[in-house]
Amino acid sequence: MTSAKVTSGVGEFLAWREFTAYVANIRAFSPGDWLRYGTWMATIFSLLVGTGGFVLFGYLHGVDWPGYVWLVPAGTLLFCSALAIDDIGHRTLYKQELMRGEAYIHQMIVATAVPSVMALCLCYQHGDTFRMPAVGLIFLSFFYSALDEAMHWVRYMTKGVDRVEMWSHFVAIFGHVLMISSWWQWYSGGYSGVAETLKFLPFQ
Repeated sequence: MTSAKVTSGVGEFLAWREFTAYVANIRAFSPGDWLRYGTWMATIFSLLVGTGGFVLFGYLHGVDWPGYVWLVPAGTLLFCSALAIDDIGHRTLYKQELMRGEAYIHQMIVATAVPSVMALCLCYQHGDTFRMPAVGLIFLSFFYSALDEAMHWVRYMTKGVDRVEMWSHFVAIFGHVLMISSWWQWYSGGYSGVAETLKFLPFQ
């Protein structure tokens, strides 16, 4: 076995130990932490269930979706999975740090990102009304995400790097960009396949 393979194996082992140690902090959750964590996970994973379920439902009924439509639930899956990991540290390791200001930034991200998705949904029938609000809200969600990331990097530079949190942030942002950009392309293309899928729903 070469030294490169040994080094690689050790690095992978240490990364896995860091990950499991980070996730193990969930054991320190208080009942209030579990309530807030569960509520937040139910909120974001409902978007995954909604987008993935709708696209899959259409596919099973013969709708030929453009390839980029599948990237909406794919990006949402990455986004939700990363936040499920990231939020464990927020409620344990970094609870005090968040109270200094990061928690407010997170609230602003939610207050812009969630309505941006709602605006894109409303664009299906009311594009002239909700197109620009959707653009503005998407921009604001990324602006506050950038502020949040800057605050994290200041913490990393002053108190040490947390690779699990860093990568979970990267994956969350990557998933958000993939989801929302593909969703915008879907809307810009006239929401291809949506009308066909709606015909198969038992309620109209």
